[in-house]
Amino acid sequence: MEKALRDRSSWLQLEYDRMSMSRRVFGPDSVMFNGELLRTAFADGPADTLVPDVASGKVTVHTRERGRLRELVRRWFLKESSAYAVKRVAELAPMLGVRPTRVDVREMGKWGYCTREGRLSFSWQLAALPERLREYVVLHELTHLVEFNHSPAFKRKLAEFCPDFRAREKELDLILPYDRLALA
Repeated sequence: MEKALRDRSSWLQLEYDRMSMSRRVFGPDSVMFNGELLRTAFADGPADTLVPDVASGKVTVHTRERGRLRELVRRWFLKESSAYAVKRVAELAPMLGVRPTRVDVREMGKWGYCTREGRLSFSWQLAALPERLREYVVLHELTHLVEFNHSPAFKRKLAEFCPDFRAREKELDLILPYDRLALA
């Protein structure tokens, strides 16, 4: 065990540093939306409703059970992420000369994925990301319709439409989706 830890110590330190600098999509008293952290505030009112007020940096949650917060945020994000993904795929796919067979938003551990059949799936948490990172995720998955791998050809194609893709990847690595880091 000690040898394994020594052998992986550099990687462990890098991962620790990355996680220390990371921002969470969903925390005990905040939720990220469009790259901004919004405070969550609980209030009396109609049961199980969520009222985002991005201008004031707050999300008001009306529920009797605080444990319902994740589900209410998930519903809100599913709607927002679905609308975004469908719209941006329709706008960006013609630029790459591709046509996905289907676009959906679902519960998943990655930000997005593409199947060989041309189906593009995106995380319900996409709405949490700032626009430039959401766009990167969509472009990345659309590029897989041209190159179904992460080869140099894939990277060249992605760079045609997203020249700063490496910087965006690094930014994205610093955002932790809910599923990766459970609430304390």
